[in-house]
Amino acid sequence: MPVRHKNKTLAALLSFLLGAIGLHRFYLTGLRDRWGWLHFASLPASAALLLALPGQPLLVTASPLVLSALVASIETFVIGLMPDEKWDATYNPDSGMKSDSRWFVAALMVANLFYGATLLLTVIARAFDLWLTGGAYG
Repeated sequence: MPVRHKNKTLAALLSFLLGAIGLHRFYLTGLRDRWGWLHFASLPASAALLLALPGQPLLVTASPLVLSALVASIETFVIGLMPDEKWDATYNPDSGMKSDSRWFVAALMVANLFYGATLLLTVIARAFDLWLTGGAYG
């Protein structure tokens, strides 16, 4: 059976767009990936917290999904910044093809830096707002 070639650009894009639910992990390692299922479990966990704690701030109820999104942002950097040779040795040892990531992965890393930093600073600012003022600013 031929081995599928795992595309680095597609993996980085999936991690950037849908990494919070673990789609990139399932693409790379299949449905047996425990970390992928942990990412995926953050969505129903956040929904359950939202239903169980209706008066709590969104940061509290959506914390599993927010944490999963922050981890996915780091994973996007790990995928995108991995050299093509190491990528092929890790994910494509028997595919017979070589990866050649180009400018799109670099642009995606810039977008991910903006997204990850914004998300992290928003979480920190909101957490301090809730902790110090009880949510007086929103």
